[in-house]
Amino acid sequence: MKPVGKILAYTALGIVIAIGGGLTYLKMALPDVGPPPQLKVTVSPERVRRGEYLANHVSVCMDCHSTRDFRKFSGPMVEGTLGKGGAVFGEDEGFPGTFYASNITPTALKNWTDGEIFRAITTGVSKDGHALFPVMPYSYYGRMDPEDVYDIIAYLRSIPAQENAVPESKADFPFNFILNTIPEPATPQQRPSESDEVAYGAYLVNAAGCKECHTREENGQVIETEAFAGGREFASDVGVLVSANLTPDPETGLGRWTRQDFIARFKSFADSTYELRSLKHGDFQTIMPWTMYGGMAEKDLGAMYAYLQTLKPVLRVTQRFIPY
Repeated sequence: MKPVGKILAYTALGIVIAIGGGLTYLKMALPDVGPPPQLKVTVSPERVRRGEYLANHVSVCMDCHSTRDFRKFSGPMVEGTLGKGGAVFGEDEGFPGTFYASNITPTALKNWTDGEIFRAITTGVSKDGHALFPVMPYSYYGRMDPEDVYDIIAYLRSIPAQENAVPESKADFPFNFILNTIPEPATPQQRPSESDEVAYGAYLVNAAGCKECHTREENGQVIETEAFAGGREFASDVGVLVSANLTPDPETGLGRWTRQDFIARFKSFADSTYELRSLKHGDFQTIMPWTMYGGMAEKDLGAMYAYLQTLKPVLRVTQRFIPY
């Protein structure tokens, strides 16, 4: 082989080795968030009660980990499916692979330690160390007060067990490597006093993951300059669902909403006489789980409103629903 040919051959070999080494690192060394903490959560009535509130009405874990009926407005949870998992997030919805919400009832979690559940919720790393797809907004949950996460764990330990074998999620190439770079160590914060309404509201807005759905994305990352301005699109069987503007813009956001308007919008879905209507083709639909968030306490909704009113107004005209 001529010298130039040898140089090119060795260069090509070096590139292949470097790429192979890099991919091996991404697959074997990451995610690196540390071991699960050593902890034992007491399943007390107080913890279960608080955890039920958080998991169903604030962080709405049960939104994705139960079955939703999108034949009705806002996709209410189907009775008897609490926590059983199986919801699919696939390529038809724009995801880089096929991902399944896991079964989070005691049937599936019986061999998990409390620390392993805590790590999964707050960092996105499963029991066996693999990265979870961030359709679960674990980067937000990682900023919650650990006591609130403990309450959610206590609640999960207490719900009825459900036998439901959920398929293994599968990421497409190259996202199957990129996925391992996403989980990061949790950065927990103490839950602010309710007397500091704006700070408390900011905490709840984070715990509810509002920013994740109400901000447009680019390359899988929220566009920070457009935080809470809405416009994120979600593909569905009936059309494209578009999130609302939560900034205090008077024309396209919440600028003209009063505190009571905001609270009343949520609580209208918690009224025992309210029945979510079945939809016909072309009827407006939303991904927003109104019946779940409608169960939030009025003081908590008021605090969230107070925080959202402190945001920079962003003018964003959107078509909230684009039917197929």
